[in-house]
Amino acid sequence: MTVNNQKTSFRSIAGFLFWVGICFFVAWTASLVTPEAVASEWYRSLNKPVWNPPDWLFGPVWGLLYAFMGIAAWQVWRKFGFREAGIALFFFLVQLVLNGLWTQIFFGFRNPGLAFIEIIFLLAAIFVSIILFFQKDKLAGWLMVPYFLWVGFATALNGAIWMMN
Repeated sequence: MTVNNQKTSFRSIAGFLFWVGICFFVAWTASLVTPEAVASEWYRSLNKPVWNPPDWLFGPVWGLLYAFMGIAAWQVWRKFGFREAGIALFFFLVQLVLNGLWTQIFFGFRNPGLAFIEIIFLLAAIFVSIILFFQKDKLAGWLMVPYFLWVGFATALNGAIWMMN
């Protein structure tokens, strides 16, 4: 292996760890408020629609989605870097911040109404990210689609909980 190949390989691995790591950092920040909030009297007392998934399902689904998101961003960054994919990666980071913010608003501040407004912005940012990722790399775009669908479902669920309470 040449020195350039070693540098490229190290750069790719470091980039992978960065992009997946930043996604799981957001997941970790959400985990700081979610478990105690889900177990709280406030959350248990909320009226929820019959199609509300069981609490145990959210962790595994989000774990898979965060992995897909990180791989998608890494794929775009690896092929194009910030210079050629800066706008796509910027929107990815915007949606990631909005993702983490939603958990804080809904569970931390116990405000489903404000969380509903925020999640609409999140869904729009994910949509823009998907379009921009598809323009760069089809696999990266497809890796973001399950996330968009889940957040679409979460938007409906958030709205229902807000209306029912």
